[in-house]
Amino acid sequence: MSLHLTILGCHSATPRVNAHPTSQYLEINNRHFLIDCGEGTQRQMRKYKVGFSKINHIFISHLHGDHFFGLIGLISTFGILNREKDLHIYGPKGIKEITVLQLKISKSWTKYNIIFHELDSNESELIFEDDKITVHTIPLDHRVYTNGFLFKEKPKPRKLHIENIQQYDEIETCDFHNIKAGKDFVLSTGEVIPNFELTIDPPKPKSYAFCSDTTYKPDIVPIIKDVDLLYHEATFLKDREDLCDKTKHSTAEQAARIANQANAGKLIIGHYSSRYSNLKDFKVEAQTIFENVELAEAGKLYSTNSFPIEVLN
Repeated sequence: MSLHLTILGCHSATPRVNAHPTSQYLEINNRHFLIDCGEGTQRQMRKYKVGFSKINHIFISHLHGDHFFGLIGLISTFGILNREKDLHIYGPKGIKEITVLQLKISKSWTKYNIIFHELDSNESELIFEDDKITVHTIPLDHRVYTNGFLFKEKPKPRKLHIENIQQYDEIETCDFHNIKAGKDFVLSTGEVIPNFELTIDPPKPKSYAFCSDTTYKPDIVPIIKDVDLLYHEATFLKDREDLCDKTKHSTAEQAARIANQANAGKLIIGHYSSRYSNLKDFKVEAQTIFENVELAEAGKLYSTNSFPIEVLN
């Protein structure tokens, strides 16, 4: 069970020489997801060796350019690379219209299927599920309809405690499935052997919450409670908290309050405003509320076990 997050871009508004708009690559339990797709995302994917063929699901938080203007280019590149697998895109209502229009006008229809999952609910909802992972929306408060996303591993079966099991001759291999599923074992004498004596707890399922552009919104805390890794936007420092109401963004301190209330394992902050030259001030401000803080930086890999691991210099 593993969770690895690569930051492809983490700045707000416009791309600059050394500042790239929001995009992230998440690998969780051998599943691969792209989260947001700001301008230049595919360039960053190549730079940091993210395999294009691994991406089958793209999650777009909202329809502001710095979060999805790279999508049509990536879709086009998939076509040039002779992609055949279906591509699933999850995003606000309207994302299908704007994408299909660009494909139509440019006569750039893809040979692979694009399956749109348009979102419009203001409540958290399950939008993806397979045998290993679930993804729920995190309703946010921005100038346009916006969601964050909560990625969670499904619990694994309990592990067999072989040494204890071997003490009971009546337990056979055919019984292992039920024991791993959490069932007690009943001996021929009627004695019940509790499951906790026959099994070992599996590893705790990993989880990651991506909270895109939003004003301070503490009612998301129950959705992301006890998350292992939390990304929360921090566009401003508290010296410009007055801009948060106008632009519907958060400060580093407010992001830290969310992490603290949610009992997050680790907080990553990003989406910095270009008005700030010293990004270390964001970490200093956040750590007055929540200690385990990292600054998002393009090209860094974060995991639930090590923070951070530099991928490239």
